[in-house]
Amino acid sequence: MSGADVWLVVGLGNPGPSYAGHRHNVGYLVVAELADRMGAGFRAHKSGRADVVEGRLAPPGTDAPRVVLARARSYMNEAGGPVKQLAGFYKVPPEQIIAVHDELDLPFDTMRVKLGGGDNGHNGLRSLRSSLGTGDFYRVRGGIGRPPRRQDVSDFVLSNYTAAELKAIPLQVSTAADAVESLIDAGLERTQALFNS
Repeated sequence: MSGADVWLVVGLGNPGPSYAGHRHNVGYLVVAELADRMGAGFRAHKSGRADVVEGRLAPPGTDAPRVVLARARSYMNEAGGPVKQLAGFYKVPPEQIIAVHDELDLPFDTMRVKLGGGDNGHNGLRSLRSSLGTGDFYRVRGGIGRPPRRQDVSDFVLSNYTAAELKAIPLQVSTAADAVESLIDAGLERTQALFNS
């Protein structure tokens, strides 16, 4: 699996069960949903630095592009190295990389899709930009909102969703997965028109 017809979809998050329910891990949830849609489970990549699923996000027999779903085994702030390694291995250019991540500046249960842009203080995006040498990759941004009152931002992103938020998460994750599929299938403008409402 290599070449320009391959997309790399990276779910940003922190590995391990103690982080699984955190707001910072919405990227992991979305790539897990996409893996379910492929009917496949994550396995260790030969680099040892990431878990991957390879397949197509379309019915068998269609000529849909091949997709690699990935989640780094490193912490969020070191995700760039494993992602660069995977991009090199599968020969995926930055313009065919989609990073799925949490976004403080979007209200909870909203989502935006864009190409490029700044890191906005997001350590995972900063690491990707640094390792890839560019910020010109797609981003599917799942809104988590700002912390309440004077709660520290890092404490907030590394805390679990509230009970009320947990009820909304399955739909948010499913919608973000739909947006990833749309980006690959229909391109940025169409996807933004559908999902950036």
